[in-house]
Amino acid sequence: MDTKWLEDFIAVAETHSFSRAAELRNVTQPAFSRRIQSLEAWLGVALIDRTTYPTRLTEAGETFRAEALDMLAHLSETRTLLRGQERPAGDVVDIAMPHTLSLTFYPGWLHRLELGVGPLQTRVLALNVHDAAMRLVDGGCDLALVYHHAGAPVQLDPARFEMLQLGTESIYPYARCDAQGTPTYRLPDPSGRPVPFLGYARDAYLKRMTDLILGRMEPRPTLLLRCQTDMAEGLKMMVLEGHGVAFLPESAVRHETRRGLLACAGAAHSVTMDVRLYRERSRQNRPVKAVVDRLWALESARVGG
Repeated sequence: MDTKWLEDFIAVAETHSFSRAAELRNVTQPAFSRRIQSLEAWLGVALIDRTTYPTRLTEAGETFRAEALDMLAHLSETRTLLRGQERPAGDVVDIAMPHTLSLTFYPGWLHRLELGVGPLQTRVLALNVHDAAMRLVDGGCDLALVYHHAGAPVQLDPARFEMLQLGTESIYPYARCDAQGTPTYRLPDPSGRPVPFLGYARDAYLKRMTDLILGRMEPRPTLLLRCQTDMAEGLKMMVLEGHGVAFLPESAVRHETRRGLLACAGAAHSVTMDVRLYRERSRQNRPVKAVVDRLWALESARVGG
């Protein structure tokens, strides 16, 4: 059995969609379906009820889901042990989060936490939103700090995972300012000309948000794609050099807008996401670290969770 099959199965269990799970796993849907079928053949039972929509698990699939998660977590722990790596100390907090949040939200949030619970020893795992959530599911971190939007939800079982909403983040189109402090590009362009566009790579969560905004625009602007990358910070640098328009989180461009280097290129075209914190509920074989309990209690009291 290939461990990728287990990860594929968890992805479809979390998303309730073969097409969405295949996209997140970066494989074609036919290849993804074959891997799920291979897992079912290896087990000798059907895991997915293919007669319903959205996709749901069979009774055997629901039973195997918990086992698959435990197997992946155990394999990860065993690999760490065999590689001779030291297990994290009990007071180290492993937090998985998108690159953008690690640069914008996390430093200030950590400062606020430490005012309440004292100095913390943390380890940041900078991943995309899906992989950050899956790292928590696989038992590879203590907390997952992620974006969430109804148009692209993070689907974690509330019976297994707790959630706190820590704030919100909005994204808008931005362009470099000219000498008069106005954006060099507008979205859409007033004259209808094509706009040089800087976009996110296929698996980036902010690409889904960008597509959501563009899909609402009537008429949809003509865009000339100039560059794609996973990270908002990379797109911001391209915008600063005048290469085009990009949709960027407000927090990522706060300093540049204050200094008059960047300006919003279309204030009517935006979307607001939740910033959410998830943790796994304590289990007998996997208790929550005491330091995680302390910071969770602090944040829960602050947000009224």
